[in-house]
Amino acid sequence: MTDRSPLASPLPVALRDALAAADYTYDGVAGLLGPIAHNALSRNETAPGLRRTTGGTPLETLTRLFLLQATVPVDEAEKALPDLVDRLCVEGILERSLSEVAARIDVRPYGAHLDEDSDRDFWVVSDLTPGLDGTPNKVGANHVLGISSASTSLAQLTLRHPVQAALDLGTGCGVQALHLAGHADRVVATDVNKRALWIAEFNAVLNETPNVQVLDGSFFEPVAGDTFDLIATNPPFVISPATGERLVYRDSGLPGDRVVEDIVRKAPELLNDGGWCQILANWVIREDTPWDERLASWLDGSCDAFIVQREVLDPASYVELWLKDAGLQSATDYLHRYDTWLAWFEQQGIEAVGFGWINLRKRPAAATGEPTYRLEEWPYDVEQPIAPAIGAWGEAVDALSTLEGDALFAARLQTREDVQQETLGAPGAEDPHTVVLRQQRGFRRARKADTVEAALVGACDGELSVGQILDALAQLLEADPAETRAGYAEKVRELVAEGFLELA
Repeated sequence: MTDRSPLASPLPVALRDALAAADYTYDGVAGLLGPIAHNALSRNETAPGLRRTTGGTPLETLTRLFLLQATVPVDEAEKALPDLVDRLCVEGILERSLSEVAARIDVRPYGAHLDEDSDRDFWVVSDLTPGLDGTPNKVGANHVLGISSASTSLAQLTLRHPVQAALDLGTGCGVQALHLAGHADRVVATDVNKRALWIAEFNAVLNETPNVQVLDGSFFEPVAGDTFDLIATNPPFVISPATGERLVYRDSGLPGDRVVEDIVRKAPELLNDGGWCQILANWVIREDTPWDERLASWLDGSCDAFIVQREVLDPASYVELWLKDAGLQSATDYLHRYDTWLAWFEQQGIEAVGFGWINLRKRPAAATGEPTYRLEEWPYDVEQPIAPAIGAWGEAVDALSTLEGDALFAARLQTREDVQQETLGAPGAEDPHTVVLRQQRGFRRARKADTVEAALVGACDGELSVGQILDALAQLLEADPAETRAGYAEKVRELVAEGFLELA
């Protein structure tokens, strides 16, 4: 790739026109390949796809060239990319011989539809996918990763409400910036990898997102003095002894999980009141400290925090995962690297590594009371995108701040529409021995409930107050109303906090 900024080049615009003309979109490629070949490609296998793309149409040529990483005849490449082949070769995106053209860069259609209003297709330029068809997947130090499970997870986690200013911290190929550009007036994308910055800027022009600004620098340095309503980041969080070659897209160069801790501690200074910072991260689980206590110690009280541990890997599984990611499973020093990494974990007292989501929401400077921290382990299936459920948690925090004392019993609540009741009991029994309230959306939480709690949730339709419902249930069950209110006040708050009930 050249040093010239994509902003000064007509090439991205011309390339976009050619890709659109060929229907080189996510749906177009999926329809061309069919489910078997499309699923095989997701497993890095190209043989089924090659069998489906022999007709020489522009869509087939582009699919073979960029996704299947096969060479194509020069005449077919020029048909799919009219007047562009030589220009793309000059920019380092293609290379050609007398008779064939090959891709040096991945140009991938991307159609992640994250909400009802986000139905736009993108094209994402990145370095070629390593490891196709079982070939060695070793990558260079400045490799720019394309669409990955991590980038998709962060996109599904990120809130999509309109904001004025958003930051994509450690942008890589810039896919998060493309998403943010759809609901932020201004997007800043930063990275320390100059190759990544060129690609992110190319992607911004390719996808007609002029509100994206790309800045060179480490972490928050390029945006010192600026503030944002939303920060989204998938930082280089791999926890390693930092021996050997550093892969910029995953290795920060800082010890342990220091990169994540630094972001958690620094981000509040760059958030406007009510602003969010959302982080996809790994963290150390030490032998002597519960994971949630350790992460809570990073919080300074300026933000409400919702931290979810989605997965835990033992040291051996973690090391194997990232050695394979670096393409080192066939290296002659594989066992030495493996042993060195395990020994370092032992020296550091690391018994496991957690993976999950860190969500921070900046409290107004005038806010009173204690911040709300929710740190929980949730390895269960959730609805994707999960972002609306994260936003609902913030709304529940705000609601609970108004439901203190008598205000709780005066409140009119309603049951969330997706909540269903399940009952379990012996066949023919008059009453069930277990009642479970279960959400069908978001986190899909389930909660055991007694008779009063289940009846309360069933009666919450926004018409009667909490106090009126509890008093009526007490009368029905011949219980003391004051004791019933006192006994169920905290349960009502839990039902709001967990999303079963919400303000009418």
